[in-house]
Amino acid sequence: IKKNGKFLLIDRATLPSGFSVIAGHVEEGEEIEDALVREVKEESGLDVVESKLILDEILTDNWCNKGSTVHHWHVFACEATGKLKRNSESKSIGWYSAEEIRELRLESSWDRLFRKLGIIS
Repeated sequence: IKKNGKFLLIDRATLPSGFSVIAGHVEEGEEIEDALVREVKEESGLDVVESKLILDEILTDNWCNKGSTVHHWHVFACEATGKLKRNSESKSIGWYSAEEIRELRLESSWDRLFRKLGIIS
């Protein structure tokens, strides 16, 4: 989610630690876009009004707290509305420029994905 040239990131309170965009697993029987809307609402309080798939990739050596090491990532660029709020999955939530993101300790998968997307180098 990007607004005014800044990206919405959370500082994860659960493993794997580090700064990340909002992300989560698709539940059994759930459509990818429905999971996107659900995760954004759960983790930020925002409502997705528009989304576009910008990356579809399988990452190996990508551990998560559910025990999986391989994930199929569907990365969306989103427009969202509403009042921003943090939930228990994050220590903080906020807006960061690409320059600021370069200085953060990113969760490893997001370090790789931000580099692939050209957001950081």
